[in-house]
Parts: sequence; C-alpha cells; structure tokens
Amino acid sequence: MGDGPTHLRSQPSRSVPQHRHTPTHDAQRAGAAALARMEQQSKKTDVNWSLQAIKAQARRELEAEQKALEQMTLSGQDIPPGPKEVNLDGAPMLAVQGVFFYCSLLGPEVATYDEIKRQIREFLYAQVEEDKAISSCLIIHTCNKNKEKISICVETLCKYIENIVTNPTEEKFHKIRMSNKAYQERILPIEGTKEFLEAAGFTEQELPFNDSAEKFWVFPEDNLSDVAALEQLRDALVSAEPVRPQLDRSLTILLPAEAATHIDLPAEFFNLTADELKREMQNRATAVERSQMLLTKAMRERQELREMRKYRFSLIRVRFPDGLILQGTFGVHEKVEEVMKFIRECLVNDWRPFFLSLSGGGKVTETEQSLVELRLVPAVVLNFKWDPSIQDPNLDDYVFLNPETLMLLQSKQQ
Repeated sequence: MGDGPTHLRSQPSRSVPQHRHTPTHDAQRAGAAALARMEQQSKKTDVNWSLQAIKAQARRELEAEQKALEQMTLSGQDIPPGPKEVNLDGAPMLAVQGVFFYCSLLGPEVATYDEIKRQIREFLYAQVEEDKAISSCLIIHTCNKNKEKISICVETLCKYIENIVTNPTEEKFHKIRMSNKAYQERILPIEGTKEFLEAAGFTEQELPFNDSAEKFWVFPEDNLSDVAALEQLRDALVSAEPVRPQLDRSLTILLPAEAATHIDLPAEFFNLTADELKREMQNRATAVERSQMLLTKAMRERQELREMRKYRFSLIRVRFPDGLILQGTFGVHEKVEEVMKFIRECLVNDWRPFFLSLSGGGKVTETEQSLVELRLVPAVVLNFKWDPSIQDPNLDDYVFLNPETLMLLQSKQQ
C-alpha cells in the first residue's frame, strides 16, 4: 500500500526469475560491519534525541514561566509563592508523595519509617540463630526506645560479665536472681537481654532460695575456660550502634510546569497533627498582632526557631539554568554539606565547583548550622550555577545533570 498511481511503481516480474550475484566474503563482512555501526549509531541517536527533547521542553517551559512572571510584575500582580508550608486538605498534586526510608541491611527497597523499623526488627531476630552474640547486642541498642534505660541496661550487663572475668572463682557472681530488683528494673524490660545472657553462656535454672524455689540465670563453671569470649561480647555490647532507618532522598527531576503545580507538602513533613495545623491557621490573626509588638532581635530569632520546630523534613529544590529542577527530601537537622553531596552525585561533572543561591540573591554556603537554623525549611528553591573561574574544556557550561539522573525524568514521562 502506498501513495500515487500503481502504474508508476515498478512491479517485480513473477514469470522471469531475478538473478542476483552472490557477494564475496569480504563484501559480506563489510556489509555486516556497516549494519552494526548503523544499529549502534541508531541506539545512541535515540537516547540522545530523547534527552535533548526533555531539555528542549524544559527550556520552553522556563521561558514561558519567566515571561509570565515578567507580565505579572509589569501589571502589579502578586507573584505566586513556592512550595506551601502546610497541607490541610491532602491535595492530590503533592510536591512529594511522602517521606520514605531504607536500610542498607535490608536492600534498596524503600518504605515508611514504621515499616522499615518493623523490617529491621524482624531481620535482627532472624539472625539470632546464626550469631546470637552480635544480634543480641544490636537488638538491645535498636529495638528499645529509652536511651537512658538502654545505657543503664548495658552498664549492668557489662558489670555481670566483669564480675565473672575478674572473680572467676566467686560463685555468687555466677548467678543472677530474676526476682532481684535491679534485674527486674534494668534488664527484664529491655528487648534482647535474654538473647545476650544466653550468648554469654548463662542458662535459666530454678534453684532454692529462702526456703522456696526461684528462677536464676546461672553461668556454668565449664564456660570459665573461655573468658576471652566474654570480654569480646562485653566490648561488642558497648561499641554496638543502633540500626536506624535511613532517610531516602526521593530523588526526582521536575520540569518547570511540574514544579509550579506540585507544591503541597504531605503531613509527614510536620510535627503537628492535622487538627493542630488547623488550629494554628485559625490563630494566625493573633500571631500577626503579636509580631507587630516591639521585639528585640534576640526575641525575634527565638520566636522564629520555635516556629521552625514544627517541621520534621525539608523539601530542597535545585533549579538549573536549563530549567530542570532537582528535588530531594532532607531532615531539618541535616547540614548544607548533605545537600551539596546530594547535588554533586547527580552532576555530569562531579569535580567541578558550583554555587547555590536563594531567589533573593543570598549565597548558600556549607556551614555547621542545620537547615532549620538556616531557615531552609519546610521547602526552598536554590539556584545552581557553575563556578565561572573554573572551566571544563570537555564540557559545555550548559550541561549539568548526568545521563543517569536525566533518565529518571525520561522514564517518568514514558
């Protein structure tokens, strides 16, 4: 099937066979090589054209956005705000769908904080049979909430072991009465202590005590031959670190139009509940009146920090000169250096220095202050720029994100 009259198209003869000369071996090899080059070039061209289309779309949207802002400025209209501070109604076009975490012990999968904590707990208990000593130490530090009680528990368990190590012949140090007040308050409520005592060599036994029978943890004399193992277990308990969920950056690449519509923050970004947020909104009038009072600079700063404490996370957006926007989620107590590291991992050239600036022109530099102390919460847009004093002769100044990062946007659009 095709366009145009059929009599203008050449028709192969069915009655007369068409004789073809068989190509030589060298010609076949040359043809195969040419086809391979064409196929490889086609693959490269497809990927390059796809990424170029994304960049072209970003440039068009950026130009349209800038033109609209210029018109609003000339007409005296208010410029629309960036990401909102609160989300009371659960808008469908969220800037990020939630706050997610991962744990390197479990793999790359992400989930909510509570779900990852549950998976970590299950994982640690599943490892008890394979390595009860290390697993019990990690369970004690990971699966209990009160840090002070954990510290007291660790101190008491270490004392049990040190008594045996330094006084191996003292029989009284080989027994721990379970009804003892210290054991009941310091050891029993803490997860992982049973597994730890078993790993140390203690066994549960019922022994006579004050004309009755009570349960004890008993350290058999046969285990005294391996005192070095007890010392290693004690050191492992002291040095163990809790296994915590790690905040996932939720790396996203946005076009300007997406960034303009996806502005609401989910409830996980706030320490306050939805009802508390609503009450806060209702009390704004009172807050405005209070802000008009004569306050010292120190009083205003303390008031601002109190206001900042309601945020748990910060949504950081980095706008590149080509219009693309890199987005990530950070804890409010993280420092700017973590933001810089996040950006650098996405750059096409990770050695080249760059600048970040706020919309008002202020430069963002690495400091010991946290994001909340720098008022970079609950959401902020930072502008990216290469350091003009250092050039890369192999790279255009208007190439920013590496192909792997750009593929995130390409896959999202497919």
